[in-house]
Amino acid sequence: MKKVTATIRPFKLEDVKLALVNANVLGMTVTEVRGFGRQKGQTGHYLGVNYEIEFHKKVKVEVVVEEDQVDAIVKLLSAAARTGKIGDGKIFIESVERVIRIRTGETGLEAL
Repeated sequence: MKKVTATIRPFKLEDVKLALVNANVLGMTVTEVRGFGRQKGQTGHYLGVNYEIEFHKKVKVEVVVEEDQVDAIVKLLSAAARTGKIGDGKIFIESVERVIRIRTGETGLEAL
């Protein structure tokens, strides 16, 4: 199994969720996060005052899928989250050793 983590723009969350649901992904975890990449922070001007935004608001979406689903999931995540502008986000893929459903004790794919 693999965990696919996508850090995306907040307004793209609904598009990403619909894409994952339509791909029969059984569940996902969504977390509001803040960070920056190559674009670093940015400055702004409001009511005559300059300010700097050091961290951009993002949403982290995590799903665990079978290894043979990873390429398809990455493709649909990329399509659903893309705006074509700097700051669209990143996708990370990690190995998952074990999954255990707390309520039933099921393990592996049955626990998803």
